[in-house]
Amino acid sequence: MKNKRIYIIGAVLLVIAVFGVRSYIMAQHHETTDNAQLDGRITPVRSSVAGYVLEVRFIDNTHVAKGDTLVIIDNVDYKAKVLQAEAALENARAQLGMAQAGSTTVGFNASAMQFNSQAVKNNIAASGSRLRKAQKELERIQKMFNDGAATQQQLEAAKAEEETAQAQSEMAQKQYEVSSTQASGAKSQINVQASQIALSEALVKQREAEVRLAQSQHNNIVMTAPYDGIISKKSWEEGHDGQIGQPICSAVDNSRLWVTANFKETQFENLRIGEKATVTVDAYGLVLNGTVESFGGATGAKFSLLP
Repeated sequence: MKNKRIYIIGAVLLVIAVFGVRSYIMAQHHETTDNAQLDGRITPVRSSVAGYVLEVRFIDNTHVAKGDTLVIIDNVDYKAKVLQAEAALENARAQLGMAQAGSTTVGFNASAMQFNSQAVKNNIAASGSRLRKAQKELERIQKMFNDGAATQQQLEAAKAEEETAQAQSEMAQKQYEVSSTQASGAKSQINVQASQIALSEALVKQREAEVRLAQSQHNNIVMTAPYDGIISKKSWEEGHDGQIGQPICSAVDNSRLWVTANFKETQFENLRIGEKATVTVDAYGLVLNGTVESFGGATGAKFSLLP
């Protein structure tokens, strides 16, 4: 009996020794920690518009698919804003069309005035030539009259012709000045019309942006799930007065989970990215095989709310 007890004690000590040696060898080549937890992507779903909540189409802590409707906000105000923005855009486009038509008319007028100014300028040359001819004719008749070779009637006719030519020359000069002023005014009007067109085009772009913004806000009255997963922490109910940026719920992506493990500083020396890891899930008794994916940029304490 005594020998049997010695054998049992010896066997127990042998088992303890084997496990001790195995644990020692294991500890020399492996690092372990119980400070670990499962992690996944958690995204707060927030509202980008404000308004009266018409419908809440999800139950807390249930699975949803990407794109499933979660909340619908009353669209009356946002639909009216879209209609107002579209009306303002049409008005801006009409103003642009009027400015462009006015620019075309001013351009035609400027061309006509330029052509008229050139014609008057040609008249100046013609009247100047006639004046010079009348002046020479008057000089010739005056000499003939002094020599008795021309009558008083011929002299007076030559003087009348010279005065008429002089008056026509002066009139042509004044007409040219007026037409030049009108042509310059037309050119200035072209510049004014060009500025008006540029202003109208800028207004059209502004109104188009306002339409896109109004349509975007109208589209955002329906809030959907960002990805497949679990919806939790519901904070909105039907009849709720939703505000911009207010959290509606949180979406948990359960399609890709990972383990965040915290090791002591003395355990990091031999850890490497890509090494194999064994993970035991205590809640289910599961043993999973994994790989070291990355190391945190700082300790978990540094990332906490109160480091």
